[in-house]
Amino acid sequence: MFTGIVQGTAIVQSITKKNDFMQLTIELPKDRCDNLQLGASIALNGTCLTVTSFENQSVSFDLIIETLKVTNLGDLDVGDRVNFERAARFGDEIGGHVLSGHIHTQVQLAEIERTETNCILWFEADSQWLPYLFPKGFVALNGCSLTIGEIINNRFNVYLIPETLSVTTFGEVKAGDKINMEIDSHTQAIVDTVEQYMQNRT
Repeated sequence: MFTGIVQGTAIVQSITKKNDFMQLTIELPKDRCDNLQLGASIALNGTCLTVTSFENQSVSFDLIIETLKVTNLGDLDVGDRVNFERAARFGDEIGGHVLSGHIHTQVQLAEIERTETNCILWFEADSQWLPYLFPKGFVALNGCSLTIGEIINNRFNVYLIPETLSVTTFGEVKAGDKINMEIDSHTQAIVDTVEQYMQNRT
C-alpha cells in the first residue's frame, strides 16, 4: 500500500532490456535506504515494483510485459529521474489517499500554465477513464496523490504547489509527456456499482 506522498526522486543508473522484459536499477537517496529488503515494494512513478537486489544506494527491479505496456517506465533512459515512495507501514500517516501502485493507464500532459504563484497541468485522458474523474476528486499521477481541479471534455487539470514541484519530477515535465495514472479505487467501485445497478434495471 502507498499513500501518494512522493518521498523524492531517484536517478536511473542502468537499464537492461530483453524481449518483453527490463531490469531497472535506480539510485535512491542515502537517507531513504534504511531497512531495505529483498522482496520489498517501492513505487516508481506510482508503479509498485519488487526489489530484486540492492547494494548501498543501488536498487534493482524486474519489469515484465504488463508493466512495460501500461506504464511509462519502459520509456526511461539512464540519467532520468523517477518519483519514488517506499511502501507505507502500519501507523504511517496517510497524507494523500490509499494507492495500490497498480497503474490503470497513461495520460498525456497537454498543457502547462504557469503564473507567478501557480502551476496548472492539463492532461488528456481516454474516454473510458473519464467516468472516474470528478472535480475535487482524487487521482494519482506518477505516484503523486493530487486533487482534480476542472474537467473540460476529455481534459482535466491539477494545481501544483511549489513543494510538489521541488520534491517530484513535475518540476521538469513538458507538454507531450506520458504520465502514469491510477484512479481512486473507491471512486471506481462506486461508479461501477451504480452503472451495473442501472443496467440491471433496464
